[in-house]
Amino acid sequence: MEKHTGLVGGNCMRIVVLDGFTLNPGDLQWDPLYELGECTIHDRTSPELVVARSAEAGIILTNKVVLTRDHILQLPTLKYIGVLATGYNVVDIGGARERGIVVTNVPSYGTDSVAQLVFAHILNLTHAVETYSLNVRGGRWSASPDFSYQECSLQELAGLTMGIVGLGTIGRAVARIAEAFGMCVIATGGTPSNVGNVMMVPIDEVFRESDIVSLHCPLTEQTRNLVNRQRIGLMKPSALLINTARGQLVDEQALADALNGGMIGGAGVDVLSTEPPLASNPLLSAKHCCLTPHIGWATLSARRRLLAIAIANIRAFLAGSPDNVVS
Repeated sequence: MEKHTGLVGGNCMRIVVLDGFTLNPGDLQWDPLYELGECTIHDRTSPELVVARSAEAGIILTNKVVLTRDHILQLPTLKYIGVLATGYNVVDIGGARERGIVVTNVPSYGTDSVAQLVFAHILNLTHAVETYSLNVRGGRWSASPDFSYQECSLQELAGLTMGIVGLGTIGRAVARIAEAFGMCVIATGGTPSNVGNVMMVPIDEVFRESDIVSLHCPLTEQTRNLVNRQRIGLMKPSALLINTARGQLVDEQALADALNGGMIGGAGVDVLSTEPPLASNPLLSAKHCCLTPHIGWATLSARRRLLAIAIANIRAFLAGSPDNVVS
């Protein structure tokens, strides 16, 4: 825990960061935040400590620590909640509205980083980067009679069809990169503004026609388990599924069964339904499934932008003109 005292224009509102470690594991500077008031930064906060740690806070910053209606009603000095992310489902917006508390988020800070991870997964799967690296280290190239040791079929992206579910800011960035690789892009959800020759089609056609399907839609009750057995059954046997959006968009057991049964070619997954994952999560042992630990947002550049915008949001609130308000 870090604690600092600061003042801006006479303001002495107490700031509490509930889970600062994922945003800043030590490679960023909190100094601009210290200037805004008395500041206490916790690396992590368990649910039972939320109220005690926030008891005198006027401002709370949270990334993944949930602020329930009950929490909010027990914090009489609370005026502002800043979510250190784009998604704000960790805050009970109704409870905040009831108390007149301003809630803000940080939109679009990680667009390029997430799009980059999408293609890290795609290139790994289509060029078997992880597989070949492990095999070379295991001695298979050294034991090969040929200068080019080859074990599995590789794919070229040019000419393949990329299907995007959710053509928002990140979806459009992915579409632009896909077109640069020479891919045909089809999409569902959103508007294809400023994105080359993207063809908008119904969602089932995205799954049926695509060689690679990448998910970029928000999690809602309508999109929960969007990728289910029926939609996976529409996909080509060679098709790849990429999920850098939300784990609950995918029926994980259905995806694991499809991968283990050879119904689709592979999956690149950065998000799971429960994080950290339970040991029983079926994707942890599924064939041809590359898993990363929710790092699409976490490049240094993206985290630096996130912190800068979060601090700017607080400054705007203290000045009486809050920005990026979601409540």
